[in-house]
Amino acid sequence: MESLEQIKARIEAAVPGASIEIVQNASPSKQDSLLIDNHHARDVATFLRIDPTLRLDFCSNVTGVDWLDRTVKKTVKVKKVVDGQEKEVAETTEKKIPGYLEVVYHLYSMTRKHGPVIIRMRTADRAESACVHSLTAVWRSAEFQEREIFDLYGVRFEGHPDLRRILMWDEFEDYPMRKDFREPDDYEYEPTPHDDVLEKARRHYAPRPSEEELKPSQDGRNKSEILQRLATQDDNLK
Repeated sequence: MESLEQIKARIEAAVPGASIEIVQNASPSKQDSLLIDNHHARDVATFLRIDPTLRLDFCSNVTGVDWLDRTVKKTVKVKKVVDGQEKEVAETTEKKIPGYLEVVYHLYSMTRKHGPVIIRMRTADRAESACVHSLTAVWRSAEFQEREIFDLYGVRFEGHPDLRRILMWDEFEDYPMRKDFREPDDYEYEPTPHDDVLEKARRHYAPRPSEEELKPSQDGRNKSEILQRLATQDDNLK
């Protein structure tokens, strides 16, 4: 099979205006991937499927990735004048990268018996309107997997034939696979045993005072303050 550099060059020649970037993978698998722009995604996918050399006719799996806002530190060496002499010193710079969501497709060729070629698309941000183009029209096996990513990550797939939740119930709010998702203490449509709910709720509130703390002081002020705090906690747990 051709190298990613060769595939990238042929895509750019076949799909004018397409923006393709090779994303390096430092893990032991070393499966580098092609980041394709959303606007040309369907044309690029069609090329990968019908190109006589590649014939990537099978999409084995589609996965979602959640990237939170992060700060990347980079150390560079610069020349500076120190005590009247020019020296090479190390400086650390920081770059803030806004969060985004990614959709990753693993492609194989049943005809040519090679692969995988990995392509990925990236949303502009992590807002609820995060959107990419659906590739179900190119690879039919992507339909349910794109629905899973919509359901669990909140990525909307433009042009999907049946975009709706597939694992969570329709009334469920939020997206469970996002890194900042916090499981609710209870689910309105799936009641849990009361003891389990209370155990979860205790994590969000200060511990209740001990018997010793409940004993009144000489002026009685401690007891009234504690009772007021208990009343507030009880209201929050309702």
